[in-house]
Amino acid sequence: MTFQSQGCAKFKTKCLFSKRKHLTSSNLNTDHFSCSSDDKTPFEIVSSTILKSLEALKKPVIAAVLLGLLLMFNPYKTALAASGGRMGGRSFSTGSSSSRSYSAPSDGGSSFSSYSVPYCSPAPFGGGGGLYVGSAVGVGVGAGSGLFLIVMGFFAFVLVSGFLSDWSESGVLADIERTSVLKLQVGLLGSGRSLQRDLNRIAEVADTSTSEGLNFVLTETTLALLRHPDYCISGYSSVDVKRSIDDGEKRFNQLSIEERGKFDEETLVNVSNIRRQSTTYQKAGGFNNEYIVITILVAAEGVHKLPLINGSGDLNVALQKLASIPTSKLLAVEVLWTPQNENDTLSERELLEDYPLLRPL
Repeated sequence: MTFQSQGCAKFKTKCLFSKRKHLTSSNLNTDHFSCSSDDKTPFEIVSSTILKSLEALKKPVIAAVLLGLLLMFNPYKTALAASGGRMGGRSFSTGSSSSRSYSAPSDGGSSFSSYSVPYCSPAPFGGGGGLYVGSAVGVGVGAGSGLFLIVMGFFAFVLVSGFLSDWSESGVLADIERTSVLKLQVGLLGSGRSLQRDLNRIAEVADTSTSEGLNFVLTETTLALLRHPDYCISGYSSVDVKRSIDDGEKRFNQLSIEERGKFDEETLVNVSNIRRQSTTYQKAGGFNNEYIVITILVAAEGVHKLPLINGSGDLNVALQKLASIPTSKLLAVEVLWTPQNENDTLSERELLEDYPLLRPL
C-alpha cells in the first residue's frame, strides 16, 4: 500500500504536533507518532482536508462581513440629526403685476419729457410726400424721391434713441423687470446659542404675510448677526441678477430647495404666516453643539450687490446692504438656520460636506 505509507509520511508531522502536548518523560511511546490516516480511505482523507480548509476559512469570512457592516453603519447619521428652522415669505405675484402695469408719466409729469415722434402723410397740396411734426403745426415739404423719407426716418430713429437713452440713464429701464436674488450664508460657533433663541423669537412673532413683516424678518436677522460678531467664523455671498421677475422667482425657489434639502427635519416654520413646529423631534444625546449655519435669501426688484466675503469687514457690509433694501423693493425673504433645536448639533464633518462654499473670516 504505497499510498498509505506516503499518506502516513505526509501527515506524520501534523500528528506529531497534534500530540505534542501529550508527550512527557513518563508516557513517551510510539503510539503518539502513529498516523490516524492508516485507517482512512483516500476519499476520506481528501474530504477531511477540504472540511478543515472550509473551517479555517469561516472565521476570515465572518470577520470580513462584520467589518463591512461596521463600515456601512454611520453612528453620526442617527445621532446627529440636522434640525432646521425656516421663516419668511414671498410676494412675487404682487411685484410682477405692479411692474408690468407700469406706464410713463403724462405730459404734466415732472420726471420725463414729452416727445412727439415724426410721422409721414400725404401733403395737402398734392406734393409727393409730407412731414408733419406735432398735431397742430404741419410743415409741407415736397419730396418726389425716397431719399427724403430715408433721411427723415433716420432722424426719427436718432430722436427715439436719444429718448430711450435719457430714460435709461435716469435709472428707470435699469430697474424695471430686473430682479436680484441675493444669498448670504454665515457659519458660527455652536456656543452662540443666543442666536438660535433670537431666530426662534423672530419666527414666533413675525407676520410673514406682509411686506412689512418680511422686512422685519430681514432686519432683525441681520441685526442679530451684527450684534454677535465674535461667533461668526465663516461666510459666503452670491448675487444673481435676472432679466425678469419670473426668472428671479425661479432662481429664488431653486436656492430655497437646495438649502431646505440639507435639513433632516424642519422643526420650526413660519412662512407666509403658515406656522408649524415639530413636537416629535428626538434630541441627540452625548454631543455638544459645534457649529451653526444661518442662510439669508432675498429677492428684490432692481439691481443690488453684495461684496465677496473675505473677512469680517465684508460680512458687516453685506449685512448692512441687506438690511437697507427698501420694503417696497422686497419680493421674497427667507431665513434658514441649522440646527434649530438647541439640543441638536452640527458637526465639523457635516459643516464641510453641506456648506463647502463658506470661507473662513
